[in-house]
Amino acid sequence: MKYSKRMSSLGTETAFEVLAQVNALKAEGRDIVSFSIGEPDFDTPENIREAAKKALDEGYTHYTPSAGMQDLREVLAREVNRTRGTSYAPENVVVTPGAKPVMFFGILALVDEGDEVIYPNPGFPIYESMIDFIGAKPVPLPLEEAHAFSFDVEKLEALVSPRTQLLIINSPQNPTGGVVPKESLQRVAELAEEFDFWVLSDEIYSRLVYDGMFQSITQFDGMKERTVILDGHSKTFAMTGWRLGYGLMPVKLVEGVARLMTNCNSCTAAFTQVAGKEAITGPQDDAEGMKQTFHERRDLIVEGLNAVDGFNCLKPAGAFYVWPNVTEVCANLGLPDSKALQEYLLFEAGVAVLGRQCFGRRADNEDQEYVRFSYAASTEVINEGLRRIEEAGADRERAERFWKSQG
Repeated sequence: MKYSKRMSSLGTETAFEVLAQVNALKAEGRDIVSFSIGEPDFDTPENIREAAKKALDEGYTHYTPSAGMQDLREVLAREVNRTRGTSYAPENVVVTPGAKPVMFFGILALVDEGDEVIYPNPGFPIYESMIDFIGAKPVPLPLEEAHAFSFDVEKLEALVSPRTQLLIINSPQNPTGGVVPKESLQRVAELAEEFDFWVLSDEIYSRLVYDGMFQSITQFDGMKERTVILDGHSKTFAMTGWRLGYGLMPVKLVEGVARLMTNCNSCTAAFTQVAGKEAITGPQDDAEGMKQTFHERRDLIVEGLNAVDGFNCLKPAGAFYVWPNVTEVCANLGLPDSKALQEYLLFEAGVAVLGRQCFGRRADNEDQEYVRFSYAASTEVINEGLRRIEEAGADRERAERFWKSQG
């Protein structure tokens, strides 16, 4: 049978592939400590769950407008205006089943085949996947340890061209936890105006900033008219399985994205939208408590990793990921790269992490190795994982036997 050529260019989110490996090993009876999936380990707060139950009982089981229920769009516009200092109206909001459709549909609506799209690298793998899928030219923007895993503004300037149609920003960032400073965002705004390109600002971790205040590109003059804000409920409110996200953008683009929603999903589930409204308007104690716990876990895992021979870990400013440099530990163990370290830790130590290869194509001149840990895990899990990593990292013979067995 014949399949479309475009499918060969579609990537995936590798965290889910590793999750499948973890589940398979657990099914075999293996004890696995997982730092692989970017999902809060908390349950959705009770008031949100109760709002969904009540909505079901009240008949919120039917279609809604493709762009979302009007009352939720009003709430989201007010919330974004409050937290970003903007002036969005409900007509600027589109509600989607998860935040990924904002990315998917936004890129489809803005980018033509052959256009250039600048995106963070390492970065969330779906950016690169979507750029490839639609036939645009991917232009990776390196996030470097020397810049606390933000980007070098001079390197960005060198990448921008008259063919640049879209720049993707993610701050706080997955996989590094890096945050783009205000002065860098200011320069992005100047470049966007000069070269007339769009910005997709992935702000899904906006409520998880530990050092300083969250900064949005939309604070600068003229950027609201050329920016797509991507946000959602998954990370802040532990609602990953609910699939509730939203975007804010110019009205004309909302119309296009809503039409794509009609073609693809019809709408976001009504009772989920009711729960999402409660998440924003109801008590914030649970969300703030989760943030505080993530903050404490960040400090724990950074200190623990830096105590392990060969690991060098910066303290991230946001999200719930650390991105330690493991170049030295790979060399100590005789492993060629972070992919090999990822496999060694999973199959030999029972610890699941994600290597550099999971977050975009490597540049030709890259010579450092990194892995991602999600510290959305309990203190007990973090401590046990650190113990196993220290033990496995001190056993070169074990690592060499493992790698040799892999062919």
